[in-house]
Amino acid sequence: MSLPSDPQKETRNAQMVRNMGLYSVGMQVGCATIVIVLLSLVIGLGLDSLLKTKPVFTLIFILGSAPLALFLTFKIAMRAVKNLNPKPASGAAPNEPAKEEEKRE
Repeated sequence: MSLPSDPQKETRNAQMVRNMGLYSVGMQVGCATIVIVLLSLVIGLGLDSLLKTKPVFTLIFILGSAPLALFLTFKIAMRAVKNLNPKPASGAAPNEPAKEEEKRE
């Protein structure tokens, strides 16, 4: 005989899964930003030493990395929102709360 499921426990589990997804997005955004800034710093310093210019290329690449990091942050966040809120299958209509209530009875 199966025990009735605890709706409060299911809600907590669903919230925990959502929180883990959001933590993952935060980590991806943070790591991507750090990698972009460090790569631009290394490339800028390398070009400056190669071409014997002091801070020119380093400043250009560091300042250029900011819009790239913002764009990447936006793309990662939009992908996460899409994954956290999946669309229903194309043939199936989304369930309305009233219909779900009828199914429980």
